[in-house]
Amino acid sequence: MSWVERLQSIFVAAAALAGLGIGLISPLGEVGQYVVIPALLVMLTAVFMQMDASHVGEVRRARGLVMVSLILNYAFTPALAWALGSGLLGDQPDLRIGLLLLLVTPCTDWYLIFTAMARGHTGIAAALMPVNLLLQLVLLPIYVLLLSGEAAMVDAGTLAEAVLLMLLTPLVAALGLRWAAVRLKGPRWREQQLNQWASRLVIPLLCLAVLAMFAWQAPVVAENGLEILLLVPPLAIFFMVLPVVSTAVAWLLRLPGPQRVTLTMATTARNSPIALGIAVAAFPDRPLIAVALVVGPLIELPVLAVLSQIIRYRGRHHTTGGESTPSSAQ
Repeated sequence: MSWVERLQSIFVAAAALAGLGIGLISPLGEVGQYVVIPALLVMLTAVFMQMDASHVGEVRRARGLVMVSLILNYAFTPALAWALGSGLLGDQPDLRIGLLLLLVTPCTDWYLIFTAMARGHTGIAAALMPVNLLLQLVLLPIYVLLLSGEAAMVDAGTLAEAVLLMLLTPLVAALGLRWAAVRLKGPRWREQQLNQWASRLVIPLLCLAVLAMFAWQAPVVAENGLEILLLVPPLAIFFMVLPVVSTAVAWLLRLPGPQRVTLTMATTARNSPIALGIAVAAFPDRPLIAVALVVGPLIELPVLAVLSQIIRYRGRHHTTGGESTPSSAQ
């Protein structure tokens, strides 16, 4: 994990503050509306370019983990997200939808980094990425419409168009670039050059999108600063509950150590970049929804970093039978 990735939450927070300052003291903030979606589309293309569908076969080696992961991510988590939003954000419909968009989208990128740091099974973790991406593409509009109710105030067609724009467009572009790279330069060049460049672009583009969005919506953020703080309790509860639940389920199923780690990371990490893109595209006139999705990673990333270190520390002292060896975790 590079130092840039370790400090991602700090960079995102700095971009948000810089954008807020630009939007409040200069007229340049209005330019942000033309930057947000293009930056997110390019960023997601870079994320998807690093995905390798060849890992999907790994799921056969851990059907129990995969099944539990799907249940936790697509049944338990939406129910928990709805309960947290209804219970703690009942009079804040935009923040409630933002929370929902964040929590019902399992991560398809950086959870791999934290899985590797905690010595989880990275092969199975990589195999879950395309599965989660496909399920998000299908289920996200359904979750928003069913769980947000009248608060969503958006029709199914508009939401589906936003999901297709922000998920399908970069996915197709990434697949096309991967195919072209292999045909023109070979698979080794794609892995060593194209994928590395793609990985370096993700965080700068995310920060650019966050800066542009906060510059564009600076007056709205300034007027609703106290309301935004209401997101902290439900996010804190979520990121405490999910690791405990996933770890408990993994122990009940007697999953091997690396698989326990993978399940914890795959069910705790959320997909804020994709959710942010969908929020901007589907709710352009409701900026608080998108702002909520920037607050999420500021809590999530430090939690994942600490969680990976705790798991790794405990693994050194409590694993048996070679579960924590590097060969079994790959």
